[in-house]
Amino acid sequence: MSSSKQQAPLSFIGNLLQGERNAITDVAGVTVGHQTLSDGPVQTGVTVIRPHAGDPFRDKVPAAAVVLNGFGKSVGLVQVAELGVLETPIALTNTFSVGAVATAQIRHCVADNPESGRTLPTVNPLVFECNDGFLNDIQRMAVTEADYLQALADAGVDFAQGSVGAGRGMSSFQLKGGIGSASRRVSAREGGCHTVGALVLANYGRQPQLVLAGHSVGDRLAKLQAARSLPAVDEAEKGSIIIIVATDAPLDARQLRRLALRAGAGLARTGSVFGHGSGDIVLAFSTAYTVPDRVERPMPAVAMLHDGLLDGLFQAAADSTEQAIIHALWRATPVTGRDGNHRAALGDVLPASVLLSTHA
Repeated sequence: MSSSKQQAPLSFIGNLLQGERNAITDVAGVTVGHQTLSDGPVQTGVTVIRPHAGDPFRDKVPAAAVVLNGFGKSVGLVQVAELGVLETPIALTNTFSVGAVATAQIRHCVADNPESGRTLPTVNPLVFECNDGFLNDIQRMAVTEADYLQALADAGVDFAQGSVGAGRGMSSFQLKGGIGSASRRVSAREGGCHTVGALVLANYGRQPQLVLAGHSVGDRLAKLQAARSLPAVDEAEKGSIIIIVATDAPLDARQLRRLALRAGAGLARTGSVFGHGSGDIVLAFSTAYTVPDRVERPMPAVAMLHDGLLDGLFQAAADSTEQAIIHALWRATPVTGRDGNHRAALGDVLPASVLLSTHA
């Protein structure tokens, strides 16, 4: 990435304060790791989000998911909807690698819990996907169990964004997409402060509809491409976006579903209409408490946040999602992959002045 892109300020979404890193890992305990595969026609990878440092099979995390548009092949959503908990780390990858990553999650759980599937319940793997087949030779199914385990081992509070991990081969608005993250802090009415963080796998959008920080830039991109004698880009919507929302606020699964739904507001602000061919899925989880795996262990005694106090968290979910999408686009680097297919980076085709900060 050029120094000019590193130094250029980005539009700041909303009026809430960001966390220390402006990333999902500002929610205490959450870590993220990538494994990136970049070798000619293979441009793909896997990204892992750990909700806490322990074993989520033993100490489950409250969660809920919302399907904005169901053109997707994720694994594990049915049980999340029924039980309202996670019991593996969250994995992101390409469509044809879902099976390999789910198998890796199962094997990892069994290694740590040898009685899983015997005297203990089976584990529910949780894998989300987007189709990176334009840049990646998806039929090679290049992502392996070892790649998942490496991403898991590398998970930390500081992580790369852009064309990395599961985001390596992703396209967004016919530009280079990928991984983006952001966070916002919310003052609680009864004292203290809560953090909401979002991480996106951006692989969606039609370029004429692109909106950045409230500014429609699709027409401007078309004019810039015409000036360079490049063909106009107006492909049908056939991508996807996965949005992961984390918070340290004490919420139950019902409230987390409400929080997840508000991420859709941030997505819509960027120009998405949740198109026919797009798989748009949001998962939200809380780190405020865990649910034990066995009935012999005591359930947590948690005072949940009142529904009347959720509006700040709703705004934080929308704002951090929109900010994360801007980060995914702006921090992506150009990639050339399968059959010479190429995606330019937003920062290489749009002047940095468009993304100047609107918030001190």
